[in-house]
Amino acid sequence: MFDVLELTKELIRRPSLTPNDAGCQLYLAELLKTLGFILHWMPSNGVSNLWAVYGTEGPLFCFAGHTDVVPVGDLKDWISPPFEPTLVNGKLYGRGAADMKSGLAAMLTATAAFLKKTPSFKGRIAFLITSDEEGSAQHGTRFVMSELQKKSEKIEWCVVGEPSSLEQFGDTIRIGRRGTLTAYLTIIGKQGHVAYPHLAQNPIHLSLPFFKELIETEWDLGHAQFPATSLQIANMQAGTGANNVIPGTLTADFNFRYNPSQSFEKLEKRVVALLKKHQLTYTIRWAHSGEPFLTDEKSPFIQKTIEAIDSVTGIIPTLSTGGGTSDARFIAPTGAQVVEIGVLNASIHQVNEHVLVDNIIKLEQVFIELLSQAFIVNRRSLAKLESLKRQDPDVERAKHN
Repeated sequence: MFDVLELTKELIRRPSLTPNDAGCQLYLAELLKTLGFILHWMPSNGVSNLWAVYGTEGPLFCFAGHTDVVPVGDLKDWISPPFEPTLVNGKLYGRGAADMKSGLAAMLTATAAFLKKTPSFKGRIAFLITSDEEGSAQHGTRFVMSELQKKSEKIEWCVVGEPSSLEQFGDTIRIGRRGTLTAYLTIIGKQGHVAYPHLAQNPIHLSLPFFKELIETEWDLGHAQFPATSLQIANMQAGTGANNVIPGTLTADFNFRYNPSQSFEKLEKRVVALLKKHQLTYTIRWAHSGEPFLTDEKSPFIQKTIEAIDSVTGIIPTLSTGGGTSDARFIAPTGAQVVEIGVLNASIHQVNEHVLVDNIIKLEQVFIELLSQAFIVNRRSLAKLESLKRQDPDVERAKHN
């Protein structure tokens, strides 16, 4: 029932395209229930969300992940049907194999192994599973975290099972991510005939100096473990399709990936200042998808994560803040120490997505070790507190004040 490879296959068989969970969470929930987890369903706007908790007191260790997957692409290019898990030369193929159904499977089977090995421990374990990570991400983990905060539920440590490894399993873990801010800009001109430009206002011509300065701007010099803030224009559209018409508007979407030395408010103000400098008529809409976060690399949790990976693989992982976004951006701001650990990410979102079976097994072992280490750290902390209490009764009073 708790074989990590078989569980991964069962999840791949369910075509859980965002935001359709396709029964993945129900399947996982039944397994968690057999382990003694209390289930809390938190659906929102067509998104399936599961919050499951084991234990009633002590610090909370959370596994977080998503069941939804991206579209499969061109079926004829797959070596096998994307929702039929297929083993070839030690690789398991299927949509979601790496991102991130193998991660979910490893979380659950590792938890089962840990509870069997350590039935009495001081603490709680939770699973936060959503079907809205690959989509808008507005009704998944973001929603669950807002509900948990209303209940004063606090996560101490969180492992997000996103595929973080680059060349070999365990070589990279993510301890932070950049913030992301997108602008939807419309430059307003006046449509007219190309032969009579004096009777029109070409928004392309008007905006070129602005866009030149925008892409040449140095927003900052970076921050600690983060690179400098970057900007990329993702979409630009103008014109009616006719070669003798000056367009009336130009639309452009551009995205910032920013570090902790920035804020989305500062970036918005600077862009607006540039628009005004170039005397453009415009409308602009902003979408802020998440602030940057960073878990202290010297924290006991990160150090224990490194030790867990080293003990399984013999590799000391690189601590990274690169890549896109993940649901960790909704968890870290609550004060949780967050780390992302997962299998190789080379094939994610691609045709013929796959995961090395060896990676799944090692990931399960890392999670078992990390659970053990996390609660060992807690036991040591409690022992230290008990020692202090014996030396000074005021410590106990301060704890409750």
